[in-house]
Parts: sequence; C-alpha cells; structure tokens
Amino acid sequence: MRHTLPIAPQFYVTAPQPCPYLEGRMERKLFTALQGENAEQLNNALSQQGFRRSQNVLYRPSCSDCSACLSARIRVADFAPSKSQRRSWKRNAILKRRSTSPWATEDQYALFRDYLDARHADGGMADMDVFEFAAMIEETPIRSRVVEYVDTATSDLIAVSLTDVIEDGLSMVYSFYTPDRSRDGLGTYMILDHIEIARENNLPYVYLGYWVPGSPKMGYKARFSGLEVYIGGEWQPMTDPDAFESELHPLSTDPIAEQVANIHLPDRRATPGSNSGSNTG
Repeated sequence: MRHTLPIAPQFYVTAPQPCPYLEGRMERKLFTALQGENAEQLNNALSQQGFRRSQNVLYRPSCSDCSACLSARIRVADFAPSKSQRRSWKRNAILKRRSTSPWATEDQYALFRDYLDARHADGGMADMDVFEFAAMIEETPIRSRVVEYVDTATSDLIAVSLTDVIEDGLSMVYSFYTPDRSRDGLGTYMILDHIEIARENNLPYVYLGYWVPGSPKMGYKARFSGLEVYIGGEWQPMTDPDAFESELHPLSTDPIAEQVANIHLPDRRATPGSNSGSNTG
C-alpha cells in the first residue's frame, strides 16, 4: 500500500508578553500555520490536543513557568443546565439564531466595537480596526460559520459567535454581544445554544477555549456541567474548580522540544488508487 508522508508542520514560539488573564505574569504561545490541503485534518487533530485557531494559525499556551491555562470543552451528552442557566435561556427566548458563511458585516463590527469598549477596553484587541476584524472573521481555511443572534422584536443584532465545525464538535473561536443587556447572560446563552446545535448534529463536544483558574474573566466556563479540561496530554473531567491552582512554578511547563515531540499529527490520506484493503500495520 502506498502512502504519502505524514503531515509535518513547523512549530514556533512567540516572544513573552504580558498575560491578559493573570496580572504580573508573562504569556508565551506555541503555534503553527494552518494552511494547505490538509488544514482541516490538522485543525481536527490539534484541537483535540488543546490547540485553538486564530485565522490561519493554531496555538497553545506554552508559558515558561506557568501552566494555568487549560483548554476546556463540554461533553454534550453529560450536560445538564443549572437553574441560572435555565433562567438565561428563558430570558433570551426572544432571540433568533441565524447561521451564515464567515463574512464580516458593518453591523457585526459595530457590535464588536461596543463589546470591546465596554468589557475589554484595555485588552489586546482593543485597537482592532474594521479590516483586522474582517480578517478575523473571514480568514479561515476550514469549515467555519458566523452564528448571529437577532432580537425578533427589533431586528437588532444582539450577539455573534465565530464558530468552527470540527470532526467531533463545535469550537467557539470568538464570541461577542451587546453590553446593553448585561443581566441577560448572553455569553452563557450562546454556549447553551451551541450545545443545542451540537446535539442537533450529533456532535459530542463544544470547545470553549481556555479556562484559567484565578481569572475572573474565565470563571464562567467552570459553571457548565459535563466540562473537561486538557491536562497532561489527555482530557479529564472537571470535578472541583477550586482544586486547580494557578501558582507559578519553574517546572510547570515541559521544554518546547518535548512539547512538540508529544504532539500527535494526522497522516495524510492514502494516495488515489492505493489498495485500501491492505493492512497499514
């Protein structure tokens, strides 16, 4: 049986910069380019190993003395909403979901600016202009969707999620919503609705990005039942959020070479005309 060579992307490390989640710390990321005919396979494989997508890049935290950031996902079959989550669902019953191709609009950007100005005015995305926003939405080499939520009474755009469809679930790449409805729990509602979308499509997981113990910005993710976090090369059920620490330690992170060596990469598909009945071994 004839095979092509395995996918072998190059991995790089960013220069340290201030951590956006934990004050006084420096963050560093391990990343690789997401491009070519095998982009979808690579994204599937690395998403299942704690990586996240940003445009044409896949990245994972690789801080030199901190391992607080944990990739999180919800096991759809094991999720049961809490009382507060059920209230959020009811409060937003007036919203209508519509899913579109990854194409940026003026309404999306206006909502995005309102969201940043109200909630993340000092964040790394605060200066993003309309062209950078369009790139964030549209530059994707994989199957992505923009999920919009519209108020059926006013037709106003209320919330947006840029969502990737991967082989075992939905990955919520970036979400934003109007700051004028702070009591409605729109962020929670979007996650609840993505759980419903995953159920409708028989997808087992909803990927939420990183949960960071000790960071108020990320605390809401630990409130979802059926949550798993990626630790030590495997997904583990979240039992008690308070059991996770964000303490600094010089041995928290493996050396870069060891991290890269432990990444499992997909094989390219067998070449056309190969004998599919042969055993690959």
